[in-house]
Amino acid sequence: MTPMKYLGGYPPNVLDKVRQLIERDELGEYLQKRHPGRHDVQSDKALYAYTNAMRQEHLRNAPGIDRVWYDSKLDVINKALGMHPAISHVHGSRMKARKEIRIASLFRDTPPEFLRMIVVHELAHLKEAEHNKAFYQLCEYMQPDYHQQEFDLRLYLTWRDVLAVRSA
Repeated sequence: MTPMKYLGGYPPNVLDKVRQLIERDELGEYLQKRHPGRHDVQSDKALYAYTNAMRQEHLRNAPGIDRVWYDSKLDVINKALGMHPAISHVHGSRMKARKEIRIASLFRDTPPEFLRMIVVHELAHLKEAEHNKAFYQLCEYMQPDYHQQEFDLRLYLTWRDVLAVRSA
């Protein structure tokens, strides 16, 4: 059976098309044609600058970000492509909250659209905590083709699973 855990909410006709691409060994080629190349945001410092620039462009009134980094401990199996924890620290008699964004390390080697989609998603959490209609509207505002990029990212993760099963 083809691993499809990242595509659970999609209609059967879409899943059938994905299965056909996998069976014909064309999913990787399809993704390569749609998303050639790789982004150049490789360091944590560059990722912070990239994320903060996007926040400044689209969410000027959102809280600042204290830290952004690639996290090798994030596990995509548990549906964590990125995280946005607010870490609270007691500092004297005051409590301070730090806004942090962690991006799974596997996104160092992906097309630029996928990194942007993950960053947009995590930035949207600065304004909207839940995955509700307002959250997705904000994502679409920051990246007009957000839903297509999210689907393509899910295809990419599925393709990685297919490769892992074949090489095992």
